[in-house]
Amino acid sequence: MTKMLFGATALSAFLIATPALARPMTPEDVAKLKSVGAIAVSPDGARVAYQSGGTPDIVAGEENDSYQSKLMIATGPQQATEYLPSTISASDIKFSPDGRWVSFLHKAEDDDHRSVYALPVYGGTYRKIAALGDAGVNSHAWAPDGASIYMLAAAAEDEARDKEKDKGFDAIVYEEEARFNRLFRAAIGDLDAGKDPAEIAIPGYVTEFKVSPDGSYAVIGSQPTPQIDDTYTSKRFHVLDLASGNVRAEVKTPGKVGDVEISPDGRQLSLIAGVDMNDPADTTIHLVDTATGEFRALNAGAPEAAVDGEWLDDGRLAVIIHKGAQSVLRYYDAAGNMAGEVDPGALILTGIEADGGTLVARASSPSHPSELFKLDGGSFTRWTESNAWLKDIDLGKQETFRYTARDGQEIEGVLIHPVGGVPQGGAPLIMDVHGGPEAHESNGWVTNYGGPGQVAAGKGYAVFLPNYRGSTGYGTAFSKQHQGRYTDPEFADLVDAKRALVERGIADRDRVGITGGSYGGYASAWAATALSEEFAAAVMFVGISNQISKFGTTDIPYEMYNVHSRAWPWDNWQKMLEVSPIYHVDKADTPILILHGEEDTRVSPSQSYELYRSIKVRTDTPVRLVLYPGEGHGNRKAAAQYDYNLRMMRWFDTYLKTGDRDAPLPDPRPKLLIEADAE
Repeated sequence: MTKMLFGATALSAFLIATPALARPMTPEDVAKLKSVGAIAVSPDGARVAYQSGGTPDIVAGEENDSYQSKLMIATGPQQATEYLPSTISASDIKFSPDGRWVSFLHKAEDDDHRSVYALPVYGGTYRKIAALGDAGVNSHAWAPDGASIYMLAAAAEDEARDKEKDKGFDAIVYEEEARFNRLFRAAIGDLDAGKDPAEIAIPGYVTEFKVSPDGSYAVIGSQPTPQIDDTYTSKRFHVLDLASGNVRAEVKTPGKVGDVEISPDGRQLSLIAGVDMNDPADTTIHLVDTATGEFRALNAGAPEAAVDGEWLDDGRLAVIIHKGAQSVLRYYDAAGNMAGEVDPGALILTGIEADGGTLVARASSPSHPSELFKLDGGSFTRWTESNAWLKDIDLGKQETFRYTARDGQEIEGVLIHPVGGVPQGGAPLIMDVHGGPEAHESNGWVTNYGGPGQVAAGKGYAVFLPNYRGSTGYGTAFSKQHQGRYTDPEFADLVDAKRALVERGIADRDRVGITGGSYGGYASAWAATALSEEFAAAVMFVGISNQISKFGTTDIPYEMYNVHSRAWPWDNWQKMLEVSPIYHVDKADTPILILHGEEDTRVSPSQSYELYRSIKVRTDTPVRLVLYPGEGHGNRKAAAQYDYNLRMMRWFDTYLKTGDRDAPLPDPRPKLLIEADAE
């Protein structure tokens, strides 16, 4: 197996020395970060279309909204052109088979629903080319001959139901009002001719599809209902004959499924999936026979995670593989044999696309969020620079940190040192715990609205992002080690991380805090209660406080059983109670800030209410609960993200940096209102 090393000159134009007047990163900087999103390569490989976006810069006065992106087309390093008005946030970008058009989804002011638009690459204005009158388009694909468009669309409007709602009869029958997506084919020109798209029968609730190179079939992801639990436990891929509408093969993988791609000859699929129903994540690459649906794994049991795949014109399969906190680009031949790897050095690859002999990747590094890179031989050349102002920011040193847990298991994570270095006696440390726990931290860009990262480093904190037991990136056996054993060894790994960082002089033993969302929120709540003596401050986001009541209020009960608890609450009520933070509130001496989206269906806001009320009634420990209206299992809109970052850092500055657990609560209002009062 050949291994090509990252070329030292690939990024030389972008490695600019830190200016003498560099400044630390702030929450306001996080609010304006941009990155490269979806990417598409033209059939001749000469152009790359990509999304460049982020949330609006609410601090600079932009209107509050969720993710917005520009459609850019690049032909080389720093050679990109914005093709659409700034008011259009394009999604689901695709090149037409002849490369003359870039299509995208958009809802114009005079549109009732989201439709398919196309932009001529060689000049001219964009126009609508396909639409449905009764629903919005979720995704689309070109027929290989370029003569028609396939559209996956939402269910048709229910006019009778709408009339009932207008009269006040708006009761919701929980989990019994599922409405399924539909698949349509529209010839180019049908819209102008006033012809309706033709519907294609599809089985179950279809979430995604791809059309074969010869246009004879589509690979569709289908599940029994729209429920997220079905996505995790029952979603399967089918090979659908587009002429007859018949399913000619089903890929009966036993667990979670992820990225699927069709080989150039149409005879195989690559599929990233779990190896069994109890596999926490889709991290194993499989090859699938499209005629029979038979599949086989290529890297089952390896200490790694497959992230994204792409077939090349020569019949090879390129796959992004994460090995712990790093990544490689691996090749397989058509028979499934390994055929080499490219080491991208400091880059963390997260997505790839290829066509016309060109392979491009989306990748981040410790010094920048996701950018566009092109593979040139054995190295990656950077094509974009979305945040040129980062050269003026003084970033803390970032590295992979390994330690040995109490039972001998090696654990690693990503460590960010304080800007200016670690002081004698150690720095205040924030442990930033990822959710899942079927996820992992890579040694790339880790600063975001909920991740203190370089903002904390600029304020003198060290930050550690642990890949504790249950994490992906280290193989299925590692990710299963937490199953049926809530809190131990997974949260014991966090205490062992603290002790290792203290022992090596990086962390101050008495000033270690913790934060995280979802399962990381569970870790934060556990740290603030059962492990309170170890942690001086906590910020919990959309976290779990009661494993018994969570079962009855979550939208993923079967997923919880299959890959987390491996038992039902009624199997042992006491055991489930004892791994709930509310059971340990009598030990809670850690000031905790609790934040939650009011519309969260994954972890009900009631989980935060329970913890808040228990701490408030039973202790005099500082506690605050903040709810975000309209937000779910994560904040989408710019103002809510900025507010979150401000509150998180203010909480740690008040209780962690000082080491004073009895300090009074900080001002509850957002920073913008405080500044307005001062003017």
